[in-house]
Amino acid sequence: MLLAVSSNRRVTFLWGVKLEFAKPSKTFQEQIEILESRGMIISDHGSAAHYLKHLNYYRLRGYWLPLEADQKAHLFKSGVTFEDVLNLYIFDRELRLLVLDAIERIEVSLRTQWAYQLAHGHGPHAYLDASLCKNARWHANNLSSLMKELERSDEVFVSHYSETYTVPESPPVWAVCEVMSLGLLSRWYKSLRPANTRSAIARAYNLPDRVLESFVEHMAYIRNICAHHSRLWNRRMTKTMELPRTKPKGLSVNFDHQQERKLYNTLVMIAYFMDMISPDHHWKKRLFHLFEAHEIDAQAMGFPMDWRERPIWKI
Repeated sequence: MLLAVSSNRRVTFLWGVKLEFAKPSKTFQEQIEILESRGMIISDHGSAAHYLKHLNYYRLRGYWLPLEADQKAHLFKSGVTFEDVLNLYIFDRELRLLVLDAIERIEVSLRTQWAYQLAHGHGPHAYLDASLCKNARWHANNLSSLMKELERSDEVFVSHYSETYTVPESPPVWAVCEVMSLGLLSRWYKSLRPANTRSAIARAYNLPDRVLESFVEHMAYIRNICAHHSRLWNRRMTKTMELPRTKPKGLSVNFDHQQERKLYNTLVMIAYFMDMISPDHHWKKRLFHLFEAHEIDAQAMGFPMDWRERPIWKI
């Protein structure tokens, strides 16, 4: 039994003491007063109240934590302003949009390769074949998720297929891939059995298949962070990815192998894919501009001091 004692607003567990939550909610003006009492400079109370009203004090807290000199007492460093916090917030929002833009292109490319290699290697409805999956239960779960996506879809090709064909009941792989989420695509690639098909998909990106598998899973994780509007800027990643070591030649030198839980390595891989998928893109230039426009210290994201000198970032 975990609970041992409960009294005097204190709950005692077998492994220690936990206090009952008793903090009252604060008005927007009270929130401003708290921030000022901790040393934050707020020159325009009306503007600050507006942003607190629409962005949430607790959400913004993630952006001012690095600006605190004493995180136990929550005292701010000298000269920290509310505008500093807002600048970080806006930068992070624009960074998420930029990352989502790249992930969209990467996802479409990955879907295309998955469908192409399955269709040419195993037939138009290869995804229905459980023998192509490492585990029958995985295949059943993946197929069930895909069928639900098809049922929810209002794409014309879905209704057209059901009205035109009777066998098989679902569309070919090059059509169904269009309704797959990145997370489902990641699970399908991870469970794919034929080594030659896995390698053929990875070869399109000049990567070992285990590295591609890890990257796609990581991209699904990053996409979920962005899609749910969570903080990306200085996040410590819970789901990392395997970094390429020898293939492709020259890519490994761009990574920071000491900061594998920071965003920098993710952005290196995204830049690598963008160079391959869309050679005329301006994604890296947009990233540079974002740093400059908001005067961001990239080291908070795991960027090494010499990152601009590494080959992947050379325009």
